[in-house]
Amino acid sequence: MGLRENEGYFSQARVVPVLTPASVASGVAVSRVLFDAGLRMQEITLRTAAGLDTIAALKQQIPELIVGAGSVLTPEMGGLAIRAGARFLVSPGTTEALLQFAENCALPFLPGVAIVSEMMHLQALGCTTAKLFPAEPLGGVAFLRSVAGPLPSMRFCPTGGINAELAREYLQLPNVLSVGGTWIASNKLVAENRFEDIRRLAEQAAAL
Repeated sequence: MGLRENEGYFSQARVVPVLTPASVASGVAVSRVLFDAGLRMQEITLRTAAGLDTIAALKQQIPELIVGAGSVLTPEMGGLAIRAGARFLVSPGTTEALLQFAENCALPFLPGVAIVSEMMHLQALGCTTAKLFPAEPLGGVAFLRSVAGPLPSMRFCPTGGINAELAREYLQLPNVLSVGGTWIASNKLVAENRFEDIRRLAEQAAAL
């Protein structure tokens, strides 16, 4: 699937929690709370040593979960994530090497963009679905409204600086498929073992 025809895949969930687990045990425990609350599509970033092993553990322990790998920066990282069991890949940005890998990737690949030129580059490759990152610093909802005119076929999954209130605003835009965020299970909430708060936020997110 790679870069093309991804719109349907990345519209499966309105909110995709983004998790950066400090350990496999912690990652699995948090992911299970989110899954039970109704968030069946989750992104595990590869920013920590536990990322790949957490994806592998989730594939075994929660097989119904649609788990993807985030912060994929190189083709090598993408290959490792696929072998770990990721069902989709997400990058914060793009390089030519990563785009070439994404074009030939068997999994859905969500490339990151920050400027209109990058969006146009993706369109030239036949890709009409992208991650906008970091969404809020780039202008957020106002920015996405602005690009809807010149790029009417592009659809976005914004991530970066989004909270529950902002998520509602993004999801009202016709060119937004879903939003990603860490607010549901922030590092602070996880470190303090505030699982009831995480569950409450997850249930609210699942209802958006």
